[in-house]
Formats: sequence, C-alpha cells, structure tokens
Amino acid sequence: MSTIKNIDGPKDFVFRVLSGVAIGIVAGLVPNAILGEIFKYFMQYHPIFKTLLGVVQAIQFTVPALIGALIAMKLNMTPLAIAVVASASYVGSGAAQFKQGTWVIAGIGDLINTMLTASIAVLLILLIEERVGSMALIVFPTVVGGLAATIGVFTLPYVRLITTGIGNMVNSFTELQPVFMSMLISMVFSFIIISPLSTVAIAIAIGLSGIAAGSASIGIAATEAVLLIGTSKVNHVGIPLSIFFGGVKMMMPNMVKYPVIMIPIFLIAAISGIASGIIGISGTKESAGFGFIGMVGPINAFKFMHVDSAWLSLLLIVIAFFVVPFLVAWILDLILRRLIHLYENDIFKFMG
Repeated sequence: MSTIKNIDGPKDFVFRVLSGVAIGIVAGLVPNAILGEIFKYFMQYHPIFKTLLGVVQAIQFTVPALIGALIAMKLNMTPLAIAVVASASYVGSGAAQFKQGTWVIAGIGDLINTMLTASIAVLLILLIEERVGSMALIVFPTVVGGLAATIGVFTLPYVRLITTGIGNMVNSFTELQPVFMSMLISMVFSFIIISPLSTVAIAIAIGLSGIAAGSASIGIAATEAVLLIGTSKVNHVGIPLSIFFGGVKMMMPNMVKYPVIMIPIFLIAAISGIASGIIGISGTKESAGFGFIGMVGPINAFKFMHVDSAWLSLLLIVIAFFVVPFLVAWILDLILRRLIHLYENDIFKFMG
C-alpha cells in the first residue's frame, strides 16, 4: 500500500515532519548538552574524559541524518526510503562542506534546509514509489537521493539568508536601551529555541556578546521554565527531563498546533529579560544559544559578573536563570490556565 494513503492531508504531513525533527534534535544534541561541560571539567584529571567529550560532540554531527531518517520513519516509509531521505538530508543541511580540497564537518548545518531537503526527498518518493516497483533499489538512491540533495545544495544559500535576516533583526535590538533591549532579545530567543531555527547558529552568526548574549540565554531559560512546568503535568518524567537537558525543540509540533503556548512564553521571557538587564547577565556568542542547558549560560554569566563577591554573583545568576523564570511561569500558569482558562494542560502533551 502506498505511504501517501496513510497521510491525512498537508497539516498531518507537516506535523509528522516536525515530530521527526524534534526527536532527531533530542537524540543528537542532548548527550553533549548533558555531559559536555562535565567532561570538559574532568579532562584535567584523566585523558579518558577528552575521548568521551569527543564522542558526545561527534554525536551532534549526526543530527541532519537523524532528522531525515526520523521524518521518513514518521511517514511509515521502507528502510531503503529511510536511508535515502537521511543521506539527502545530510547533504542538504550543509553540515559537510568541501573546502581547500577536502571535506570538513561544519557543525549540524541549517535545520530549515535539512527539513526542506528531507521533505523534498519524501515527496519525490511518494510520487514515484508505485511506478518504480522492484527498480526502487536503484531509482531511490540515485534519482531521488541525488535530486533531493542537489536541490538542497542550491537552496541552502537562500535559506541561510532567512537565518541571517532574523539575526540582523535581533542584532539591531542591541542598539536600543539595555533593559528594553534585554527584554526584546529574550522574547526573540524564547521563540527561536522552540522553532526550527538554531539559537546557537544565530547567536554565532551575528556575534552576540555581553548583555545581548546573556539576554538570549535568559529567553531560552524562560521557554524551558514554561515547558517544564507544563509538560510535567501531562507526560512521563522523561519528557520534562529531556527538555531540561536540551530537548526544547521536541515541542515544535505543540507550538504549531497550539500557538497559544507562545503567550506564557513571551510574557515570561519579557519579564525575565527585564530582570536580566537590571542584574547585568552577560555571555558570549558561543553561550548565548543554550540557556541553562548544560549550565552553559550560567557558567559563562558567572565569568562576566562584575561583583566583588563570588557568592553574590552566584545568587544573582540563580535568581536570573531559575528563580524569576520559574516563579513567574508558575504564577502565570495559575492565572492563564486556571483563572481565565486560556488553555488546557493538553497543549503540553508531547506529540513526538
């Protein structure tokens, strides 16, 4: 039976694609988010931790292929089709680049173009699968895989322009008054972390630094606070744990199906961003895209705190990254869900 018969319209197709992306990101990024900083610390005591750090970092580079494979799996495709979509997605992501006569791995590539390439490969397979029959073993890898990957390579520069455009918009906020700027950047990154865009890629691309980088981290922490409180009520403990350790994008399908989820996220990001600007939370372009995932944001913020007392610096960081976002998220959840019934707990039910 054709796979296309199992798809209930364009909306169902989009949900399955986003679900595949969400799970792929969790599988690829969470190991380093949880263990990366721990291994970096223990490297000074034993060389095995340097090897272990390399392992969890290398796992990240599989994200484009994982996303392609999981999108195909979500659409109930054959093992051959899954492999073809995975390979095309990896090429289209731009994660592997040919530079100075050799191939190099350049991060995890562009998530949007990865999704686009995977979707093209899937649609091509759905279009011809009933026509090729036993020739699928030859046609799928050569024609579908090659064509989808080629299209992905050509669309990559233009898709990256979208990422750059969003980055330039965020960077322009840094020219405004610091506290207001912190609020705006916090709100922007609170959305980006739950979208297909990469917070890390955007932060590095536009060179966020100082208070702007700290505000971006706080915005991500605000999103995590909302999702942790919401998902803990309607899911097994593994879902909020995955979010805590970096799997925020696994909630993308929920955001698409229930846009109302962004109301508490934006409100909490705004309040947390103001608090961040007042406290003076800072960071680097490398730390801006993590929030408190792997404690990357708090650790970097601690380095830039201009306070004489280390204990006071630690207290201010705890207040900015944890107390304000979680306290406000809890209060707003009571108001928006229980008092005015803006949404129900079900919007936080994991759809992966």
